[in-house]
Order: sequence, then C-alpha cells, then structure tokens
Amino acid sequence: MPSVRNGVRASSLDACWIKSRHSNAEGNCVEVAPLVDGTIAVRNSRDPDGPALVYTPAEVAAFVAGAKEGEFDHLL
Repeated sequence: MPSVRNGVRASSLDACWIKSRHSNAEGNCVEVAPLVDGTIAVRNSRDPDGPALVYTPAEVAAFVAGAKEGEFDHLL
C-alpha cells in the first residue's frame, strides 16, 4: 500500500519528474516520478501543482504491459 495518498499536491512531493520524449509542444503529457517509498507518482504536466496519483510498481508494470500489448489502443 502506498504511503503517499492519492491526490496529494504533486509539487509537495520530493520528486524528480520525468516526461516522455513523445510529449508534444501543446503540453499534452503526463509525468512520472519514483518516490522514496518505492511507489510511482503520476501528474499532469500542465498542472504541476495539481494532484498526483500514486501507484505501486506492480500496478505500473501491469499498465505498461497492457499498453505494450495494445490493450488500450481503442481509447485513441
């Protein structure tokens, strides 16, 4: 269970945010950051002070695996 609660202000986290190289100039992207407790935070790059969602490594791994396999392609 993450020790950081979902919805925490992203700017309050002591985190080094990473943006995908596939991000575009319009700012349509999300950023991720590893946290000291081993969880992974996600935020909207257009709202860096807004809420962050926090996931376990297993949750992120499951999502990434599904994305790689095209499970979410119908959303685009």
